[in-house]
Amino acid sequence: PIDPARVAVAGFSDGASYALSAGLINGDLFSRVFVFSGGYFVPGRIGGRPEIYVSHGYYDSVLPIEFTGMEIVRVLRDDGFTPYFREFEGGHEAPYDVVEEAFELLFGDPSAEAPAT
Repeated sequence: PIDPARVAVAGFSDGASYALSAGLINGDLFSRVFVFSGGYFVPGRIGGRPEIYVSHGYYDSVLPIEFTGMEIVRVLRDDGFTPYFREFEGGHEAPYDVVEEAFELLFGDPSAEAPAT
């Protein structure tokens, strides 16, 4: 069995844009959406209300934060979402500590889960 509360979609750069678009359209399937240095999302029908984590580097020269990450978060908030926005020192990347933080924040500490029997 699959726990529907733990089905997520994630991506980096263009993959993050696709993940956010698919996650919003299929929010009744994906409970969480992880957006690492994304640039945009396709507006349209929103299904469900997934939790959303957006991260973006201050020095991203590929997708500048002020035109992409900050704008994505603004539009999501205007649509009634409460995305977690993690800005970091860095460029067009998904640093390990940011990815780890995202998954721990939205899924909890994996080490705290009960061991399999």
